[in-house]
Amino acid sequence: MAKKPDQITERQAEASARRFVNHAGNLLVEGFHLLGLFAIGASTVWAAAATFWAMVNRGNASIEDLLLLFIYLEIGAMVGIYFKTNRMPVRFLIYVAITAVTRHVVVVVTTHQTPEMETLMTAVAILVLALAVVALRFGSYYLPSASSGKPYFHSDIGGKT
Repeated sequence: MAKKPDQITERQAEASARRFVNHAGNLLVEGFHLLGLFAIGASTVWAAAATFWAMVNRGNASIEDLLLLFIYLEIGAMVGIYFKTNRMPVRFLIYVAITAVTRHVVVVVTTHQTPEMETLMTAVAILVLALAVVALRFGSYYLPSASSGKPYFHSDIGGKT
């Protein structure tokens, strides 16, 4: 029995269904990313405005408040970069962590009369985070990702290995 040319086979129907499901799934994931980013961005703006308004009502700004506003600024920048490039800047997360740990050190030092081992340990944590930023910068310069279009090794552009 000869098959009519306008009939599709079971394999073609399955492939068509797969393409449709993949496309729908990609749209849902992209929508979820956008919704999540808008939620994070709006929450960051709301929290920053609330912190600023509390400083205005109090009549002064402490270093803890300023560091908290800086954390909000970094989170906002991170969300903006993700919107523009679709990449999560890990260095910004580390900057937020450094600022948060610094804020914690300020709170600990102002509330305790004598510096204790906690202050030293948090200073070591800041140093480790700073070294992580240096390692990331070094790695992104000497071993960039394949999608960046940069050479894999510095020697590829005439530098030393």
